[in-house]
Amino acid sequence: MTLAFEYTGSPAKIVFGSGSRGRVREMMDDLGCKRALVLATPFQKPDAESLAEDLGGLSTGVFANATMHTPTDVTEQAMVVLEEADADCVVSLGGGSTTGLGKAIAYRTDLPQIVIPTSYAGSEVTPILGQTEGGTKTTLSSPRALPEVVLYDPDLTVGLPVGMSVTSGLNAIAHAAEALYAKDRNPVSTLMASDGIRALVDALPKIVENPSDMEARGNALYGTWLCGSVLGTVGMALHHKLCHTLGGAFDLPHADTHTVILPHAVAFNAAEVPELLAPIADALGHEMPGLGLHEFAKSLGAPTTLIELGMPEDGIDHAADLAMANPYWNPRKLERPLVRRLIEKAFHGLPPAR
Repeated sequence: MTLAFEYTGSPAKIVFGSGSRGRVREMMDDLGCKRALVLATPFQKPDAESLAEDLGGLSTGVFANATMHTPTDVTEQAMVVLEEADADCVVSLGGGSTTGLGKAIAYRTDLPQIVIPTSYAGSEVTPILGQTEGGTKTTLSSPRALPEVVLYDPDLTVGLPVGMSVTSGLNAIAHAAEALYAKDRNPVSTLMASDGIRALVDALPKIVENPSDMEARGNALYGTWLCGSVLGTVGMALHHKLCHTLGGAFDLPHADTHTVILPHAVAFNAAEVPELLAPIADALGHEMPGLGLHEFAKSLGAPTTLIELGMPEDGIDHAADLAMANPYWNPRKLERPLVRRLIEKAFHGLPPAR
């Protein structure tokens, strides 16, 4: 059969390598920008202030209140600072929370973004923006939200705690896992997803064993870039719907929620499309991809229950209702009893269905 598919690559400039953090001035010049607002979380405020100091007159200051799940009220606070500073771009230094804030600002203003990831979130190379308001998380996709430049510097991930390294890496794997069975998948997206999964499955155990392993850190960033890039080119399904539902409704940690849900969502869909999820099974050396992911996460010391993330048990039914509220595509038909059972198993940390 003759191949027929559509593929649109990201126009973002990707820069890999040790020390690439120091190229912000160069990237600003390429973008024609002169006044950058540096974004960070409260935890990474000292690093952001150091970067702003390095930029000298090219920095208008620091906004260090980026928050998980990108609450709209925090974005509005940042917008006030941005306007008062008359900034013409944002530089996001950090993980998914900081990247999300930068994307929320860019979506509202169309200002250029330079992102310097310090975790393995992968959202920095997607046009997808998730925002939370009133306990509900919604997502949108827009070219305005896609960062123009991403500087991948493995030196900046050495300080990332092992636990966060693992969960953010598994979060990235989740992007690729869903890309494997996406409705609009294509040969290019499948290649990227498969290689991204392999890179992270290889790198994460080495990071757990030796957090200073620079080769493993670099390979993890490479896998992250692939997994995040593929998220931006094809649609997502059950896994991301559940994670956004749980995160928004119960304020659960983003990467940890992806880590717990991923094995169960993969096992659920593997019952329908096992051949499409074969790259995960191959990477893990396990014939059942869902169970393999569950065992892989346990071996890395990652969370495996929604209980430990702070979700209340009486929230299982509420989560199932929210997940079923808005119809969306998934390779396996969604039925409330099955979705509820999936959430219940993830809540207790039971092995995913075979």
